Amino acid sequence: MKLSGRDIVCIGFSDWDTDVQTTQHHLMRRAAAHNRILFVESLGLRRPQLAGRDLRRMARRLGRGLSAPREVDGLHVLSPLVLPLHSNLLARRVNAALLPRIVTTAVAKLGLREPLLWSFVPQAEILIERLKPAGVLYYITDDHGAKPGIDAASFRATESRFAASADVIFASAPELVSRMRKFNDNVHLAPAVTDARMFATALDPGPIDPGLAILPRPRVLFIGAILAATIDVEMVAALAALRPGWSFAFVGPIGQGDPHTNIDALRQAPNIHLLGPRPHERLPEVLRGVDATIIPYRLERQMRSVFPMKTYEYLAAGRPVVSTPLAALSQVPEVVTATTAEQFARRLEDTIEGDSPAQRAARSAAAQPHSWESRLDQVAAALEG
Repeated sequence: MKLSGRDIVCIGFSDWDTDVQTTQHHLMRRAAAHNRILFVESLGLRRPQLAGRDLRRMARRLGRGLSAPREVDGLHVLSPLVLPLHSNLLARRVNAALLPRIVTTAVAKLGLREPLLWSFVPQAEILIERLKPAGVLYYITDDHGAKPGIDAASFRATESRFAASADVIFASAPELVSRMRKFNDNVHLAPAVTDARMFATALDPGPIDPGLAILPRPRVLFIGAILAATIDVEMVAALAALRPGWSFAFVGPIGQGDPHTNIDALRQAPNIHLLGPRPHERLPEVLRGVDATIIPYRLERQMRSVFPMKTYEYLAAGRPVVSTPLAALSQVPEVVTATTAEQFARRLEDTIEGDSPAQRAARSAAAQPHSWESRLDQVAAALEG
C-alpha cells in the first residue's frame, strides 16, 4: 500500500537545512514524490543558548519567519516565528495564538485540503482545533523530553495529551512504544531505517573520502552528531589510547543541538580525527574506506530509548558494527555489543580480523528490508486501518 494523493502538514523536530539528515528529512522527501507537503520547521523545544550556532539559527529563523513557505526538495518549508520557552505560560499562550494562524494561512495559500497532521513533536496539539486535520499521526524518533535544555515536565504533559488525540502513533524503540500505549492503543514499533540500496554501494569498488583515505589502517568510523550528551567521550578516548596505531574517524557536526558540548578528550587524542560533516549522498564513500564502525553511546537519559539511524547505514554498507548495549538494538543480531573501552578494543579487533567479503555481503543483505520505502508503506497501511 502506497502513501499517495494526500495533503500533509508535517511538524518537524529540527530545521530542514541541517548537517545531519534525520528520519523527518528522509521520509518527507520521499513522501513528497506522491503527496503535497507543508513542512513546518522546529518549534524550538530547547531553550536557545547564547552561542554562535544558536544565534545564527535565530537570525536565520527571524528572516525566514517573515517570508512565505519556500519550496525545497519537492515540498514547501515554513519557518514559523515561535517563542522557544515552552515551560513559560505566557510563551505557550502566545504560541497558541500565533502558530495556528501562521500554519493555516500557509495551508490556504498552498491550497491544501483536509491535510493529515503528521508531527514529530507533541507541541503540534495547538494546531488540531484550527487545522481540523483528516487524521493525526505522531511519529516519535527519540525521547526528546529527556534531552538537556528541554523542560521535561512541560514536554511530558503536552505529549500525554497529544498522544491521546492521535489516530496513529509510530515509535522508534520498545520503551517509547510502552510509554505511548498508556495513552493510545494504536501504537506501532518503527525502528530507524535507511536508504539501504545507496549504502550498499560501499561494497563496490569506487572512490574513498579523501579525508579518510590518508589515515592509517585499521580505520574505525562513527557517523552522526558529535555530542558529549550522547557519546561516551571518556570511553572513546580510552579506546583510542588502547589502540594507538588505529585511526578513529568521526564524521558529523560538533555541537548540533548543544553548542557548549565538551568533547576535549576527543580533540586531544592524536589518533581521533574529527573530519566534519559530509553530504548524505557521500557517506558510502566514507564507509567504503573503513574497517569497522562504532556506536559508543551513553546508556542513560534519552539514550535508553534511542535506535540510531546509523545502525542500518553501517550494516547496509557491510561493515562490522560494535555498539554499547542499547536496548533498542537487542533485536539486531548483526550488532556486536561492548561496554568498556577494553571490550570495544577486543571486539573491534576480533570483527576486523575475522571479516570477509561474504560476511559484508550478508550484513548488507540483512539490512535491505529496512528501507524508507517500506516504512512509508507501513505508515499508509496504519492510516488506512
